[in-house]
Amino acid sequence: MNLTAAPQKTRLQALGKLTGIHAATVCPLTKAFAPDENALANHLERVVEVKGIQGLLVNGHAGENAQLDRAEKRSVVSIARHVLGSDRFLTAGVYSEDTATAVLHARDAEEAGADAILVFPPNAWALGQCADVVLAHHKAIAEATSLPLVLYQAPVSWTGMVYPANTLAQLAQLPSVVGVKEGSWEVATYEENRLAAKAVRPDLAVLGSGDEHLLVTYLLGTEGSQVSLAAVVPQLVVELWNCAERGDWAAALQAHRRLYPLATAIYRRTPSFRATARLKACLRILGYIENDTMRPPGLPLPKDEYTVLEQALRLCS
Repeated sequence: MNLTAAPQKTRLQALGKLTGIHAATVCPLTKAFAPDENALANHLERVVEVKGIQGLLVNGHAGENAQLDRAEKRSVVSIARHVLGSDRFLTAGVYSEDTATAVLHARDAEEAGADAILVFPPNAWALGQCADVVLAHHKAIAEATSLPLVLYQAPVSWTGMVYPANTLAQLAQLPSVVGVKEGSWEVATYEENRLAAKAVRPDLAVLGSGDEHLLVTYLLGTEGSQVSLAAVVPQLVVELWNCAERGDWAAALQAHRRLYPLATAIYRRTPSFRATARLKACLRILGYIENDTMRPPGLPLPKDEYTVLEQALRLCS
């Protein structure tokens, strides 16, 4: 049976729910580096109890997808489904360097209760890619599951992993695709990609998901965001979205100004690979998780970074 086209009802349901703010959550670990399932459930519950959070993205970069094994990823999806209940939307990230493993993880996510699959590009594509390989990878995942797919557009600084606009347009034409997590982190590229995707699929949800410039993407046009800032300060991210939705750009700018120092403290400081560690540190500072443990080779943050994050968090209150 060919499952390249997601069942029409499932696809339409996804298009209707892949809007607004979806929090990209972390995966708390014990001091022994194992996923802390109780802490994870508490983290997810705290986020989704905020009015305006429309769903979750688990097993993304913030959720340390590349560091978790297959069983751990499946468990994260299962816990998230239990926390969310049946009404709110659950997207599960799928990443692997080989297509066969990505297919297995996609099937696991569907069986564990995900509503959609976010397909991350293999890291090897940083060395270069071609459209036929990119399409074949996504098609194989689409054929393995009845779930709709969300594309991932990487930051422009990731060079070879970034899909050219014409490749993105080809991917958007796959019947199972319902959205794009657009994380170019560059406004002109965001607009180019949005226009290219919408030209071939006007119904596609293009999610402005560069945490530092959410305000600008909301002004240019977007259906929503999948962002990890919403896992730390969900009320403020929802406030920014709501202001933009009602066209109150003065209030939206005020929310952006409060959010911006935190966004830059997490994402702009070098080295950028510490972003997930900074997210966990923020949650620990706020008292929402006990441990901000990272699985090696990740290391605890230097003390000076905690000071910067504490100052930025105060501005968000």
